[in-house]
Amino acid sequence: MKNTIFVILFAFCFAPSFSQNAQVQLGPDEIGQNQAWTITITVNNAPLKEYENFPDIAGLQRRGTSSSSQTNIINGQISSSQSIIMTYVPMRQGLITVPSFKMKVNDQVISVTGKKIKVGPPVQAQSNDPFKNMFDRDPFDDFFGRKQQPTEFVDIKEDALLALTTNKDEVYVGEGFTATLSFLVAENNRAPMQFHDLGRQLADILKKVRPTNCWEENFNIENIDGEAIVISGKRYTQYKIYQATFFPLNSQPVVFPSIALEMIKYKIAKNPSFFGQSRQEDFKTFHSKPKTVRVKELPPHPLRDAVAVGNYKLDERISKTDLKTGQSVSYDFAIYGEGNISSIAKPNLGSTPSFDFYEPNVKQNINREAGHVSGTKKFSYFIIPKEPGTFKLGDYFQWIFFNPQSKKYDTLKSQLTATVTGESQKNQSISSHDLGSFYDRIEGADNSIKTISDKTRMTWIVNGFIVLILSATAFVLFRKN
Repeated sequence: MKNTIFVILFAFCFAPSFSQNAQVQLGPDEIGQNQAWTITITVNNAPLKEYENFPDIAGLQRRGTSSSSQTNIINGQISSSQSIIMTYVPMRQGLITVPSFKMKVNDQVISVTGKKIKVGPPVQAQSNDPFKNMFDRDPFDDFFGRKQQPTEFVDIKEDALLALTTNKDEVYVGEGFTATLSFLVAENNRAPMQFHDLGRQLADILKKVRPTNCWEENFNIENIDGEAIVISGKRYTQYKIYQATFFPLNSQPVVFPSIALEMIKYKIAKNPSFFGQSRQEDFKTFHSKPKTVRVKELPPHPLRDAVAVGNYKLDERISKTDLKTGQSVSYDFAIYGEGNISSIAKPNLGSTPSFDFYEPNVKQNINREAGHVSGTKKFSYFIIPKEPGTFKLGDYFQWIFFNPQSKKYDTLKSQLTATVTGESQKNQSISSHDLGSFYDRIEGADNSIKTISDKTRMTWIVNGFIVLILSATAFVLFRKN
């Protein structure tokens, strides 16, 4: 063990003395629908310090990354390599195009040429282990002359379940709740299990679990890692398969049907021998219980069908509060908190003779973490004052929402006061909209169609000019010939 540690430390200490070679390798050209496809980053003779994100590929879903390292000593020469492998699973059969892309690995930019992948039907797993048949039986049985008996496998009762849970059993229309589909394994479970063909199964699960009457914010779980939790005093390891926050669009109940998940479950040899096979692969399907979340209408309000639902606060900023008529000023009305950020609409300002409000620029940021959806939606306005005076911006900038925690409607209202000086722009506004006496005579003008075939003086002048041009052209051509 000490020698191994010394070799690894020696390799890393002297790795920079060797040439660094980073490369990106794509997976095979053809796979089955139940097989994984990979992109591998490998760095030779140097540590893999940093790398850019792996690309998104239409038709393939990312399953997560794994890593490996290797150190070799040949004739006294030390070489090492580190690899990061991103695993993808196909979402469908057919031809999938992997576009060309670039990745930065350490300080090196690598260009990768794309390719096409043919995804065929699921492939039956076959063992390529040449020793499989040898170790299916115990060679000591033959050596001691004992009669070979077939290995007997028993099915051990598992202590595990598939569960679809929600953090709320009842919500208002527009109020978010988080649904989580997890595979739970008890701490004292003795039955060995593992996930099987999860990419294909997840595609079918999503078709069933996503309600049609909700807005979805998906947490996009890429790596399924175990997390220790306690349920009713019992310890479990939770493997989250899918998690999303849903916002009901109407008062219909949100119904989640029973979900099925097939797992590989191994049977254990009843009388295992030293060289014999210790377990046998089998399959078991787990089913979650149906779940219904009740949805209730918002309390009566004139804007009940238009307001957002959530727990929000206001962050406002203005470039200056001492203003002059005719000069623009920038103002940010930022709504932040927990709720359906995408559904937040701009404040309804209406019209006023004191200001010109231009359409705002909108920027939103959504965070999905720890089972909650939060974020900010900012409306950036340009405002031009038209009348002098002192104005409370709260008289114009108001935003009404329903807070499900307090079960009341609330209003985010500007707390700023602007002082405007200068001459009134009202008369200029009227002048800019006065079309003048010319347009005043339009109503009495004759709009009947009249002929223009009369030979006026201008017609004779134009015709004479055309004849003169033609004569000059003919004269030039004659002299040239």
